[in-house]
Amino acid sequence: MRELGWKKLISSTAAVTALALALAGCGAGSNGANQAEGAEEPASGFEADYKGAYPMPSKTKAYDNTQDRDNVKDGGTLNIATTYTPNWNSMSVEGNTGYMSMLWSWYMPQVATLDLKGNLTWNKDYITKVEKTSENPLTIKFTLNDQAKWNDGTDFDWTAFESTWKVMNGQDANYSPASTEGFEDIESVTQGATAKEAVVTFKQPFYPWESLFTSLYPPQALDANTYTNGWIDNPHPEWGAGPFTVQSADKDSVTFVRNEKWWGNKPKLDKVVVKYMEATAEVNAFKNGELDATDFSNNNTLQTVKSRKDIQIRLGYDNAVAVYMLNGKSEHLKDDAVRKAVVQAFDRETMNKVRFQGLNWTPEEPGSEVFPVYEEGYENNLPEEAKKVDTKGAKATLESDGYKMGSDGYYAKGGKTLDIRYTYFSDSAVQTNMAKAFAQMMKAAGIKVTLENRDGSKFSDTVNNGDYEVLPMAWQSNSPWGQVNITQLYGSKSESNYSFIGSDEVDKLAQVPGTIPDQLEAVKAANKAEKAALKLFGSIPISISPKFTAVTKGLANWGPSGFKTTLPENVGWQK
Repeated sequence: MRELGWKKLISSTAAVTALALALAGCGAGSNGANQAEGAEEPASGFEADYKGAYPMPSKTKAYDNTQDRDNVKDGGTLNIATTYTPNWNSMSVEGNTGYMSMLWSWYMPQVATLDLKGNLTWNKDYITKVEKTSENPLTIKFTLNDQAKWNDGTDFDWTAFESTWKVMNGQDANYSPASTEGFEDIESVTQGATAKEAVVTFKQPFYPWESLFTSLYPPQALDANTYTNGWIDNPHPEWGAGPFTVQSADKDSVTFVRNEKWWGNKPKLDKVVVKYMEATAEVNAFKNGELDATDFSNNNTLQTVKSRKDIQIRLGYDNAVAVYMLNGKSEHLKDDAVRKAVVQAFDRETMNKVRFQGLNWTPEEPGSEVFPVYEEGYENNLPEEAKKVDTKGAKATLESDGYKMGSDGYYAKGGKTLDIRYTYFSDSAVQTNMAKAFAQMMKAAGIKVTLENRDGSKFSDTVNNGDYEVLPMAWQSNSPWGQVNITQLYGSKSESNYSFIGSDEVDKLAQVPGTIPDQLEAVKAANKAEKAALKLFGSIPISISPKFTAVTKGLANWGPSGFKTTLPENVGWQK
C-alpha cells in the first residue's frame, strides 16, 4: 500500500510520500459472515465474542481507545509487526515507505500533530511559537524549544529547517525527495534573532504552508553519500530526537526503548518491539499472543484473530485509496490505447466483492486518489471510460490501435501477444484471488495477464526500480490537504509518479492548488487537475478500505482514528 504523506502521511514531512504494501495482513474471505445488523461500535472496540455484524463506522469518530495519559499505566512492552524496508532515510524516495514512516514516528521528531478533523497543532516539545511575519514575501518564523536537542548532543535549531529544505527542494540532484512541492517555492531558510529561530521566506506563496516542516531532517546527515547510502540498514539513533530511541535493529526486528535524553513527557511504554513479518505470519503471531496489534481488511483474518479471547476489534475507515498502477514505460502499457482498454475492461464492483467478501462493508467507490470520498470538496474525477465496465469497448479500442484477435483468444500486434505482468506482494489468499480476478477480467477483453507473486520485503525495491507492469498499491491520506499532492502523484517529472505518464496540461494544472489559500477553492483546482491526470489512464482507483485493528485488550491510544496523530509517548496499557 503506497501512502501519501503529510501532505498525506502519519509522521513524516508534508512532501514525502510513504509506501505501504496493500492489504498487509490479509487472508481469504468467506461467505455468509457478518450479515446481521450490528450494534454501534464502542470507542474501545468490540470484544472477541461479539456475534453481530460489524457496522459501518462513523467517519467522524476515533476507534483507538482514546485515553488521557493519567489513565495509562507506566511501563510495559508493545509488540507489533511491519514489513522490512532497508533504507531508513524516510525523507528520500527510496526510503519513503509507510513502514518506515511508522518506525520514524517512534524516535524522530514529530513537529506537528493533527486532530480527528485534520486541524494542525505545533508540537510544543519542538516548536513553541509560529508566526507569519510578512505576507509579501510570505515569511514564517518558527521558534524552537530551548530544551530540544538531537541525541548526539547537537542543538535542535534553525539548521534542522535548513537541512530539510535543502534535501526536499529539488535543487541538488544528490538528493532524491519523493516530492518537492512547497519546498521549491522557498527562497531561503535563515537564522532569526537566535539559533532557536528559523525564518522561512518564500519566493512565491505556497498554501497550506503549514503542511511543510512537519518533520525535520537531521543536519548532521546532509552529506550526499550519507543521504543516499548511509541509512541503509542503519537507523542512526544518534540523529534521533524523540521520546524513544533505537536500542537494536537488524533484518528481523527493531527494538525501541525510552530515550533518556528526551525532554518531554515520559513515554508510558518501556519498550516497543517491531518484528518484520509477512502477512500470514503476522496474523498467526497475533493469534498466538506474540503480537499486541495487527491491521487487516478481510473476513477470514477477522475470524482467525477472534479465536483469541483477550482481544478487542476496532473498526474504522482507512484513509487509503487502493489503486492499480499501470507502468507507462513497459512494453505494452506505454501504448495509450492499451492502458485505456485495461481501464475499460476493469470491473471495480466485482473486484471489491472479491476483496471484501464476507464483510458488511459498502463504501462509495472512489473517484480520486488524493481525497477520501467523505472529505468536503471531494469529486469523482474518473474519466467516463473508468466509470463502467465496457469489455466490448476495450476490444474496439485495441482493434482501432491495430491489434488483431488470435486463435488463442488474445490480441496481438506485430507478432507479439498482448501480455501484461501483474505483480503482487502477499501470501494472502485475498491478494491471490484479486490477482486471478484481474486476469479473468482482462482475458474477457483479449488481454493476457501473467501473474507474479513476490515476497513483501521486495516491494520497495520493485517499485523504486520500476520493475512491474500492473501493480496493486494504495495512497493513504492522513491530512485533508490532498490538493498539494497532485504534482507528486501525476507530475511528469515527479519521482513519485509510478505510472511514468504525464503531460504539460497536468503539470500546469497541478501547480494551481498550492497558490490558493482557501481550502475548498484549492480542492476544486486539484479536482480539475486530477481529472486531466486520470484521463491519461496511468492508474485506476479501486476502493476505500475498512481498517480493522485487532489489539490485546486494554491497549490505549492505538487504532483507527482518521486524521488524528497519536504521539508515541501516550501509547500504552489502560489502567
